[in-house]
Amino acid sequence: MDRNLALEFVRITEAAAIASARLMGRGDGEKADAEAVAAMRKAFDRVEMQGTVVIGEGERDEAPMLYIGEKVGRADPDAPVVDIAVDPLEGTNLCASGGIGATSVIAVAESGHFLHAPDTYMNKIAVGPAAKGCVDIEKSPTENLRAIAEATRKSVEDLTVCILDRPRHEGLIREVREAGARIQLITDGDVSAAIATGWGDESGIDVLMGIGGAPEGVISAAAMKCLGGDFQGQLRWRSEEEKERARKMGVEDFDRIYRMEDLAKGSVMFVASGVTSGPLLKGVRFQSGGRCTTQSIVMRSATRTVRTIEAVHYLQNKDWM
Repeated sequence: MDRNLALEFVRITEAAAIASARLMGRGDGEKADAEAVAAMRKAFDRVEMQGTVVIGEGERDEAPMLYIGEKVGRADPDAPVVDIAVDPLEGTNLCASGGIGATSVIAVAESGHFLHAPDTYMNKIAVGPAAKGCVDIEKSPTENLRAIAEATRKSVEDLTVCILDRPRHEGLIREVREAGARIQLITDGDVSAAIATGWGDESGIDVLMGIGGAPEGVISAAAMKCLGGDFQGQLRWRSEEEKERARKMGVEDFDRIYRMEDLAKGSVMFVASGVTSGPLLKGVRFQSGGRCTTQSIVMRSATRTVRTIEAVHYLQNKDWM
């Protein structure tokens, strides 16, 4: 993939972040999400590419969300053909409540290189580069914590496990506590939590465990590939209808363990802009004179380059506002 596309995608997540950040704390997550989608869709139209959304916000009849199969970009004949995974507002509830760590994210791969993940759940485990290759999602949390501790030269008691705060995780939380590790419970945003494991000692998160959305799992895998970390997932089905929809999307083995390369093949890019401030990124800050500032990251797996981009925007010059 052309690395020059990276900056174009930063402009897209910046647009979605600014649009949704204006609704921070107003209690209307649905409207904030719709604003992020509208800004992202309009910004996509400026990019010279033939893009297909393979991880989006639902099926076509759920518009105005960016739906699976939607074509984006200026489809010039010589434009690169890419697959797009998007979450215009990752952490919708975080934005609505003014919580910590809402982001706008995009992952990009060559055509056919992302798993077309159905809208179901996925059991996930993510670790940073120091623990790459030592975890196995088929093993118990206790076994994985011991392996991570050995790889990172820490004691289990010094490890921090990030887990979504959901009733389904009662057993997982109990076992992690019995193993002696520390826990950070989050209300939303497990893509950011996965990335945090690859952020080194700065984030303080050693491993993400637990069940979250499958589409977010593919996006997380792309980010972890750029960071040199590790990610594994297994789909968790809620109904036979979900399995039938997945079969139409090409899923044949309903119990398969997906490794990082199964979810995000080849060269990938990952871009995120902060909506509300968190441990990964600063949120949008509105300033006097019709200005605002954003902070974004852009990563490429080919070089494992991670860039942080600070930008000042003059809102009167933004035609998507």
